[in-house]
Amino acid sequence: MLLRVARFRGVDRTEFIDNRQFHGHIFELLDEAERFLRGALPVAGRVAPGLFERIDDPLYPPVALREALANAFCHRDYSIGGGSVGVAIYDDRLEISSAGSLHFGLTPELLFSDHESLPWNPLIARVMYLRGLIEQWGRGTLKMAELTEQAGLPRPEIEALAGAVVARFRATGYSAPTRVSRHLTDRQRGIRELLAEGRGGMSRAHPRSGLAPAPRDWELGEDLSMLRHLGLVRTTGHARGARWFLV
Repeated sequence: MLLRVARFRGVDRTEFIDNRQFHGHIFELLDEAERFLRGALPVAGRVAPGLFERIDDPLYPPVALREALANAFCHRDYSIGGGSVGVAIYDDRLEISSAGSLHFGLTPELLFSDHESLPWNPLIARVMYLRGLIEQWGRGTLKMAELTEQAGLPRPEIEALAGAVVARFRATGYSAPTRVSRHLTDRQRGIRELLAEGRGGMSRAHPRSGLAPAPRDWELGEDLSMLRHLGLVRTTGHARGARWFLV
């Protein structure tokens, strides 16, 4: 079996940041997919009242992603030569695809309403059920919708394309991490949020005017230098012509 994983820069497939392939059985590939997602997805840290430890919130609910991955392997059409399960991360979404099509009259809309469990590969579905990876009641897509709603995210989209079915998770927007190798200040997080809004980069004057209260020039310079040192922002050009970008 084949698993393809990729992290793209931006919102299309023009430029790869990471691109790998794995071969193995379903359980090995599920582990590889989850390992890739843990390393590639951003995590926002927060401190909850009454707790000493920081809570890390992944960008997408891990259980919902695992459900989508299990469904992709379970319902894939293995008769398609060269078919695979794919995991693609973009700046604005995550897509999990599997070779094949929807069967038994199912449509993307019906998958998010009560429906019977009709696995295309019943023997594979039985093994995955015994391992506790899927349910036998057709609730996988409903569970994904519930988990994303609880996380404040849009309901996943399911799309039947030519030769593939895609489960698409979208983020509501940029979520700045509160802790990387050190704690970020509110102003540093605010700078990153402003930079996230400008795909073409921003001049140094823009973050200063967009923050309240507006920092002094030397304060903004120190914050930008620290963010660049941490690898969270990058710059092009020099002096007044410099433009800053979110990494």
